[in-house]
Amino acid sequence: MTHDQVLISATELEQLLIDGDPVTILDVRWQLAAPDGRAAYEEGHIPGAVYVSLEDELSDHTVSGRGRHPLPSGRDLEAAARRWGVRRGVPVVVYDDWNRAGSARAWWVLTAAGVEGVRILDGGLPTWRGPLESGSVTAPPGDLTVKHDDLYTGALPTLTAEQAGAPEVTLLDARAPERFRGDVEPIDPVAGHIPGARNVPSTSLLDDGGRFVPEVPEFSGAVGAYCGSGVTASVVVAALAAAGVDAALYPGSWSEWSSQSTRPVERG
Repeated sequence: MTHDQVLISATELEQLLIDGDPVTILDVRWQLAAPDGRAAYEEGHIPGAVYVSLEDELSDHTVSGRGRHPLPSGRDLEAAARRWGVRRGVPVVVYDDWNRAGSARAWWVLTAAGVEGVRILDGGLPTWRGPLESGSVTAPPGDLTVKHDDLYTGALPTLTAEQAGAPEVTLLDARAPERFRGDVEPIDPVAGHIPGARNVPSTSLLDDGGRFVPEVPEFSGAVGAYCGSGVTASVVVAALAAAGVDAALYPGSWSEWSSQSTRPVERG
């Protein structure tokens, strides 16, 4: 992929709207401390944007054994995307207001399902200089048909737990350094990281304005990324993709890995 296939600036999005070009805009506000972003969305969002729930529509919590945010099925995603008004051949812009976590998750899930033309608003909502509208948007039903029902084996590469622990994979841990080291673990029952992983916090790939940095670290061989539950690792995958580097996502991430007491844990 290239930068322009992954990211879009607020200026470019505004020009699309001025020109009247068709585009579907999805508001995917989500934070660890505030996973339901609907209230913030209803207070003010980019005109025409439809709210997307990361917890309810970009995850499937009925799935067990695959971490805290299991991937949805392509079938369920297709039904949700039609509610959002996603149409065949119409580009999609996803945005959030917190460290690109929600938008990167939406970008990864939709792209893995085979949806083309999905881009992340670089810098998120704070970069938008146009008007905001309040309330909710109900879009006309879309007609999207996803290509992959199993996103774990979809259009983007993924890692199983066994593959994530393999020595030939350069594995990147997207969590904050203190969680990587195992100094603290506020969410999962076990502290630490997958042995051999390198800490590349997702926020280290964003500048002070929340935009993706143009240069990323160089890695050799196969590259994979994980975090607590596969959400912020999507930011790392997106940052690398924008720089032309393919990286696989370990969707279950630390929450899946640490759920099995037989798997090794490294600290420090």
